[in-house]
Amino acid sequence: MIAEIGRFALSLALALVLAQMLCALIGTRRDTAIWEALSRRAVALVFVSLAASFACLITVFVQSDFSVENVFMNSHSAKPLGYKIAGAWGSHEGSMVMWCAGLAGYSAALAHFYRGPLATRALIAAGGVLVLFLVFTIFASNPFDRMSPVPLEGRGLNPLLQDPALAAHPPLLYLGLTGLLAPFALSVAALWRGRSGKEWAQAARPWTLAAFTALTVGITLGSYWAYYELGWGGWWFWDPVENASLMPWLLTAALLHSLVVSAGRNALTGWSLFLSISAFSLAMLGLFLTRSGVLTSVHAFALDPRRGVLLLSILAVAGGGALALFALRAPNIFKEKVKFDPVSREGALILNNALLTMAAAIVLLGTLYPLILRTASGDDVAVGGPYFELTVGPVMALALLILPVAPFLRWRRGGWREARRRLLYGAIGALAALAGIILIARDAPLGAAVTAALAIWVMAGALSDFATQRRQPGTLGRGLAHFGVGLFLLGAAGDTGFSIERSTALTRGESFEAAGRTVTLETVRRADGANYLADEGVLTVTGAGRQFQMTPERRYFPTADQTTTEVALRRSLLGDYYVALGQARERENGEIAWVIRASNHPLVWMVFAGAFLTATGGLVSTGSHIRRRRRPS
Repeated sequence: MIAEIGRFALSLALALVLAQMLCALIGTRRDTAIWEALSRRAVALVFVSLAASFACLITVFVQSDFSVENVFMNSHSAKPLGYKIAGAWGSHEGSMVMWCAGLAGYSAALAHFYRGPLATRALIAAGGVLVLFLVFTIFASNPFDRMSPVPLEGRGLNPLLQDPALAAHPPLLYLGLTGLLAPFALSVAALWRGRSGKEWAQAARPWTLAAFTALTVGITLGSYWAYYELGWGGWWFWDPVENASLMPWLLTAALLHSLVVSAGRNALTGWSLFLSISAFSLAMLGLFLTRSGVLTSVHAFALDPRRGVLLLSILAVAGGGALALFALRAPNIFKEKVKFDPVSREGALILNNALLTMAAAIVLLGTLYPLILRTASGDDVAVGGPYFELTVGPVMALALLILPVAPFLRWRRGGWREARRRLLYGAIGALAALAGIILIARDAPLGAAVTAALAIWVMAGALSDFATQRRQPGTLGRGLAHFGVGLFLLGAAGDTGFSIERSTALTRGESFEAAGRTVTLETVRRADGANYLADEGVLTVTGAGRQFQMTPERRYFPTADQTTTEVALRRSLLGDYYVALGQARERENGEIAWVIRASNHPLVWMVFAGAFLTATGGLVSTGSHIRRRRRPS
């Protein structure tokens, strides 16, 4: 019965959103408040209906109702309650309901908080997007489909997804990606109405900040999960699905900086409109990449070309339609004649935008190139880290050089004097860090040294910005976000440039040296969980005047016939000591030896702390912006 209620709620949401669009459309023609009010109420009901449908989906997972095919494929009665709940969004079908609920939630929030002249048309645009995804979910990816006969047990959730960080990662990531619907809908409304000036940019800015904040947290959680769960010690692999979330993040960051000019100076409006449409289009492209099976990834939800074609069609209709409207209005949009010197705050923000957009384009090309080549010639090729590091790295380095300078440049009028005065010590510190690393740590990669110098430069600029302009609204959020970027860079430089790794096979009582410490395998014992079998290694680590134990695990999930790695971490301010337990090997003398991989990761905590600090800055800026909007004139 619960599944039928959930299915009905999905269908009801589709009917309600169609009614909402009709009411809003009549409101634009007759310009009467009653139709607009009906539209707003219908938007709220759409969200309630989809929230109820998602609650029903969670309920059938908690109840282990294996008559529902989605539950059978992604759950198991022995699974802990938290992961039963996570199973509701751990599949393609369930994640689509969560996606639709996110779109409806932002539409309802837009209807409640924004009452400007673009509101009615924005709700029509948002409703149109939601209709496309609801039709796809109901008819091609319905999570409430029954199966017969009813199996006694389910197959279980992918073991890699049975982790607290990854259980929280999809909701937060989707909160960011679906949040891009709001600036997208406002952009379509502005283009439709033919009024895309300062008012549009001011309306779009808080929604962009909110989406950026959630997207940053979601990506960071996924990166942290990869670091400690996959067992290889890295936090970014340039995986196609990782890139699918990075591309909208880069364009959202560019949009935030562009909206500063559009909202404050009534300039770059056309560019801001283009970025808002492109960012949400790339979010929809990410859905296609993760669900079509055209690209291989550990993060992919589904391998279904038929549904991939349907998602690509949605992208073509929604994203392509918005871009077509943008092209139609372009002659009027780009008539703006705002003059400013190249060396000004506008000039710095434009250059920042160009570099971030270029980085997103490079990532897009590297991600899609294997697919394009396979389609054109049938050849398979892998585009990995070296390509992205050699192409994206220099572009982002230039963007980071500009980042601390922009706040100290004047609007419209040029001049380096204030920026030179405020950033002198930051520049000296960055150059000293670069020279010190090159001279002292001669074996360190040049890229790590440059990254560390950029980190000092960005953090010094953020501190100087806050100290100088702390009385200005929004400075605290901007300073936190920029300081977080610098902290992230410092952690990345330490981990990628100075980490040391060694692996070997040990029997009980044997030791080996790894990253300045002695690792001794004491024993390997059983440590079974509720739905898995586990071998737990007990290791004694000695070095730097300290001795401690570490207990990495190797878990086997019988229902999925899959093995995962649970690493052991010893954390400190200087970094992490990281130990993973690998496969057992039989030696010639019959002894069982276990592969142990040990490594140090200097300053790696700064990678995640910096990303979360950047998200905190976005959250503070969102709150500051909302308070200013509510303050009486």
